[in-house]
Amino acid sequence: MAGSGPWVLDQTLDVRFTRVSVPGYGPVTTRAYNGAIPGPTLRLRGGDTLRLTQVNALPPNPPHQGGHNTPHHPNSFNLHTHGMHVSPSGDADNVLREFAPRTAAEAAAGAAEPRYTTTIHVPADHPAGTYWYHPHLHGATAEQIVGGMAGVIVVEGDVDEVPEIRAAADVVLCVNELKLKDGQVPAFTSGGWMTGIPSTFTVNGTVNPTITLRPGEVQRWRLVAATAFAALRLTITGSKGAMTVHQIAQDGVTFGAPVARESVELAMGNRADLLIRPAAPGRYELRAEAVPGPLMTIEVTGPAVEPPMGLPAVLPPGRPFLDASEITDPHADREVVFHADPKVFAGDFPNAFRMLGPDATPPADPAGDLTRDPSYGLFDPDYTNHTLRLGAVERWTVRTDETVPAFNHPFHLHTNQFLLTHRNGERLHPPVWHDTVGLTGGTPGQSVTFLVRYQDFTGRTLAHCHQLHHEDLGMMQTVDYVADRDHGAGRHAPPPRDGS
Repeated sequence: MAGSGPWVLDQTLDVRFTRVSVPGYGPVTTRAYNGAIPGPTLRLRGGDTLRLTQVNALPPNPPHQGGHNTPHHPNSFNLHTHGMHVSPSGDADNVLREFAPRTAAEAAAGAAEPRYTTTIHVPADHPAGTYWYHPHLHGATAEQIVGGMAGVIVVEGDVDEVPEIRAAADVVLCVNELKLKDGQVPAFTSGGWMTGIPSTFTVNGTVNPTITLRPGEVQRWRLVAATAFAALRLTITGSKGAMTVHQIAQDGVTFGAPVARESVELAMGNRADLLIRPAAPGRYELRAEAVPGPLMTIEVTGPAVEPPMGLPAVLPPGRPFLDASEITDPHADREVVFHADPKVFAGDFPNAFRMLGPDATPPADPAGDLTRDPSYGLFDPDYTNHTLRLGAVERWTVRTDETVPAFNHPFHLHTNQFLLTHRNGERLHPPVWHDTVGLTGGTPGQSVTFLVRYQDFTGRTLAHCHQLHHEDLGMMQTVDYVADRDHGAGRHAPPPRDGS
């Protein structure tokens, strides 16, 4: 655990195929951090430095014949500190790096397993809260995360010193979504790969573990949705109905006061900090809508805590709110539309998962049928979709034109958290800080509006759909944070798409 002053946390993350015991499921052979699902929890404070040495002990990558927006290099990876406001450049939170394994020739010659270093300086004023880390190499992300490559980062700080929170047990609950067949993760070989394999959900590496509380006891739960494909609408239910929980943070940013809820919605990548205080003994279950069994069992037993432990009335807010009056250029609002076109490509990955809008990647043929275009709105590592000037405050509107409610396109922006002000045109009171926000389909599909200030760090990084199957297939854009005030807003104007 981090000390009272700035320090350096040195941690080795060793990645290799490991036979992992998953209680409630059985043995699994998978890529894992340090032989476990999830990887180790990393605890820091603002001002600290995280130095990770990552060993790639995976076998050589198989040959790849497709384009960059099809799965490839499953045995290469890198590291993303999801939600953290840290540098996206150099050897920090740089998801454009590749940590490659040994080649076949190097392995045959007995070369050492390669080691890669990630060094992240956490700003002194970084919001205290719950974050997570995972690989983010384009083309390999989904397969690796559904094998369990994920871990939790806790940034400690002011909220942890609130007396009622300091008195509560601090419980990290990492929900992993595993795709397993015959005890291993099948290779990502087709666009329909995930649909034929049911998800296995674990909490801290166990299928339906049991946690124990006393009546009147308060626990602080740090819930992490380390899922690739499944959004989680969570409830705690017992024989007398749903248990009320008190949410104190979203995506690592503390609220101004606890919010009582009977359900908590987490898109893929979201986190929620909750205070749990059961009143009566009994057996409860943490359940997610559309997941057949419980994620976790809660046994409330033993002598009651008298008087019951308290809940805080107010909290130190993790970030001050932004206001529309702070928008730097009211004529430069950004718009992103998540859109899928079926049967565009030949082969095993026929569908085009696009991010459209004024900053979409240009089409290969501007005069042709954009619904069939092989480039339009798809990730191009050599194209900058958004040039974002440090210090600017901008408004984004992000929506999906999916019509099926089950389809979810969570929007995730790297490096800078954003303040969600509207959902489906309705103003939120109060607004809520996020780094990832879910957008489900419908008629119409959902939309969100947020404000964001680009702060502190320059460099190229990403905005993308956090349904990781879609990300690997091209539903991603490049953002470039720049300090040059004369660089402009980075607007691009490909031809409009009919109906978009």
